[in-house]
Amino acid sequence: MLKRYFLDNKERNFSIASIWIKGGSDMDSTNKKGINKILCSLLTRGCEGFNNFTLSNYIESYGAELNQEVFEDGISISIKSLNEHFSKLFPLLDLIINKPILSETEFKKVKKSSIDYIKKDKENQFNICFENWKKIVYSNHPYAFNTIGNVSDVSKITHEDVLLEFKNFKNREKYLISNNPEINGENFGTLEKKIFKEKSGSVNHNLSYMNRFDFINNDSNQTIIMIGNQTCSRRSSEYIPLKVLDSYLSYGMSAALFKLFREKHGITYDLGVYYPIRNCNAPFLIYLSVSNKQALFALELLSTLWGNLLFNPLTDAEIFLAKEKLKSSLLLANQSLDEILQRKIQLISYGIPPISEIDLNSKIEQISSLDILKLTKKYLSKPFMSISGNKKICLEISNRWEKNF
Repeated sequence: MLKRYFLDNKERNFSIASIWIKGGSDMDSTNKKGINKILCSLLTRGCEGFNNFTLSNYIESYGAELNQEVFEDGISISIKSLNEHFSKLFPLLDLIINKPILSETEFKKVKKSSIDYIKKDKENQFNICFENWKKIVYSNHPYAFNTIGNVSDVSKITHEDVLLEFKNFKNREKYLISNNPEINGENFGTLEKKIFKEKSGSVNHNLSYMNRFDFINNDSNQTIIMIGNQTCSRRSSEYIPLKVLDSYLSYGMSAALFKLFREKHGITYDLGVYYPIRNCNAPFLIYLSVSNKQALFALELLSTLWGNLLFNPLTDAEIFLAKEKLKSSLLLANQSLDEILQRKIQLISYGIPPISEIDLNSKIEQISSLDILKLTKKYLSKPFMSISGNKKICLEISNRWEKNF
């Protein structure tokens, strides 16, 4: 069943309709990692009344956009056009979701494209290090695997496999949101009166230090370091305090990471925090890339920073600035209607009620330094580290990891 929502987001000369299908790469079965990515690509390559070329030409003739993406928790398909053309294009979403062609010819093209993309992705040491980090943190959980799958699995996926997956796909919950009233959806604002249950998963804190560390040898002059852990679901009340911590560490030139690694010591250009929205326990990790000769020094700096996060609360000035930067980032994210609709329909599928800007800012203001300190102790006291670099350097980091973490 498709649940519809209308978001009255001021008068605009264009309309967007976005469908969120609950269940993305987390629905990939064993030995078929990447099948939902293939299915998603195939859905937009022809539907009832349109083959691949006629569908593309029809959409382009109105200057419209058709986009699709697979996430760990869901699949997003959206169409965007000028208001005057929306009534002609909106019905395509129903055809794409319910009556796709799923031709074998297009399947072969999509499968080859997926394999090529996976191989290209593996050329990047940063991606390799990240995938390794996810595997030691999440083990056999769906979040341990790349949404595009792996070459071994994708190579064995058949056209019949995809047709079977589509049967599963048809039974998944689907949510549609648009700024165009023609969709006849429930007004988004009325959802505020509904009650949603909050959930929070568990994190394994009992693994030994060696089970929380791994490295990959590479012959480049760069060492990539990633450290962090899984945290909480977006549904959890702990999400916003962790977003404030994210803001403190990585937002702008006043961020703690920037000031420590770039402004004070000038040893890296590639650093930040990865903390995405997830239905289950989201990853929270610090990443950085440094030259081999600076790797051990960078680890010392990172160890000191990590210790401060675990034992020293943020100062009043630090938490004030972190909150202001977070609120500013939320305002910036609300400038794009595409982002607004995508975010809201995703959160609805997670069972999260809408919240006004005023209420969200109020929740941010209520967060204290002690709230954040409590969560760093809960989630970051036994972090996981993945390294990509020279083997000798990685082994030395491993020795220091045992002492410091």
